[in-house]
Amino acid sequence: MRSLRILQNGATYHVTSKIDHNDMSLFEPRFKLLFLTFVGKAKRKFRFRLWDFCIMGNHIHFLINPGKEGNLSEIMQWVKCNFAKAWNKTHNRTGHVWGERFYSRIIQVVGEFLRVREYLEENPVKAGLVERAVEWVYGSLYQRLHGQTDLLDEPPGIV
Repeated sequence: MRSLRILQNGATYHVTSKIDHNDMSLFEPRFKLLFLTFVGKAKRKFRFRLWDFCIMGNHIHFLINPGKEGNLSEIMQWVKCNFAKAWNKTHNRTGHVWGERFYSRIIQVVGEFLRVREYLEENPVKAGLVERAVEWVYGSLYQRLHGQTDLLDEPPGIV
């Protein structure tokens, strides 16, 4: 039996979700961009705040705040389900794209927020995909530095 997800009104979460069987379904740039397209649509639909993100080849990370009335599970279900439908259609497949349910942890303090933010930024460097975090096109650091902030919100009182 799976444990209950801890949800808290107005909380910020570190969320991660892996592709089924650690497949590299997000490896190709076009699928990373497709995933981000669904994140943008979800932002318009659910009005959540996305502080940071990192899209890797087999998993994703978010620093996300669903808002006082928002529902993290509903947001993640919508993004993952719609991406999976599009990915399956592109590959003429059916079935699961994502592995187990997404992981989420409430961020309690500013220091923890900053540590998670750094972890997300350095993830592609540690994976050997780029030499410097600012080079990873599919992360919030690159997006901010290049003025591509349509998906991103500025964390209040932190930057």
